[in-house]
Amino acid sequence: MRKRGFEVVSSYNGADIHLPKRKTGSSAGYDIEAAEKAVLSPHKVTLVPTGLKVYMQQNEYLGIHVRSGFSIKNLVSCINAQGIIDADYYNNEDNEGHIMVALINHGTEEVHIDKGMRIAQGIFYSYLVVDGDVAGCGRKRHGGMGSTGEI
Repeated sequence: MRKRGFEVVSSYNGADIHLPKRKTGSSAGYDIEAAEKAVLSPHKVTLVPTGLKVYMQQNEYLGIHVRSGFSIKNLVSCINAQGIIDADYYNNEDNEGHIMVALINHGTEEVHIDKGMRIAQGIFYSYLVVDGDVAGCGRKRHGGMGSTGEI
């Protein structure tokens, strides 16, 4: 049984997308690269494609964090502090679970991202639910990013 891991979304097959890896044995995060070039305009939010999707257990999520060196050098952060990729985002019918990193440029100059640049890291987390939680009772995600607001 597969527990957790990364895959390339079908639209990026053959596009030389690297699966995330930890750089050291004590690294918590899996480095995530940009799947294509992007330009972060000052004071604007840009969705940077990764070409990746992730599978995991039902009681887990993948936290997306901007790499600290990239963030500090370029005045860039995730617009929502930490991106959260839910387990049921995987293979959703809207976008196949494609992970997009929502970055905001706090600076006054454009920030250029090259394909393959390590922009974020993903950390797997477990979570708990309260007694009587019924969210999982027959409800299924039908869309991609932002779709749980529609459920």
